[in-house]
Amino acid sequence: MSRQFVTEAVMMAIYGQLLVSSSPVEYIVPYTTVMELYELRDSDDPLMNRPDDDKHVKLKISELIAYFEEPLNAKKINRCLAVPWAKSSGILLGGQSKITIINSMDTAVYGEMFDPIETELLLSSQREKVPILTDQFELIQRIIEGGVPVQVYDIDDFDFALEEETSRNLH
Repeated sequence: MSRQFVTEAVMMAIYGQLLVSSSPVEYIVPYTTVMELYELRDSDDPLMNRPDDDKHVKLKISELIAYFEEPLNAKKINRCLAVPWAKSSGILLGGQSKITIINSMDTAVYGEMFDPIETELLLSSQREKVPILTDQFELIQRIIEGGVPVQVYDIDDFDFALEEETSRNLH
């Protein structure tokens, strides 16, 4: 059984270790975060502090966009866009990792506490009953402070999150 997380598409570009996990992982990614990849790629604003890192991440973003635009992957993605909350079939990313795109909808249920993409992450997590994986410490804090009923892991705890689920399944 694969471990599932809700996350943003850009996390796949920034954190390559997500694609080479030691056990099967499925990343459920809101479609709006896939569209955000185009904005991040074309923006003059740096994503990373060091110029070399920024150039590398923007290259990885471009590669991920190109992969999503390949005919079979684009067909999988486009199929889920006709119906709210529909999911694509899995798009393989490496040996044990796959991405499933979800056509999530921001219903403004969390008001001003979370931006539209954060709201879609929260709603996708609740709907799919899987934890969020993020590198945004402020988002984690707001989730905890707001009492939002989702489980969330920091990217730095990714290996722990995988181990925790594995040990939970053994009991």
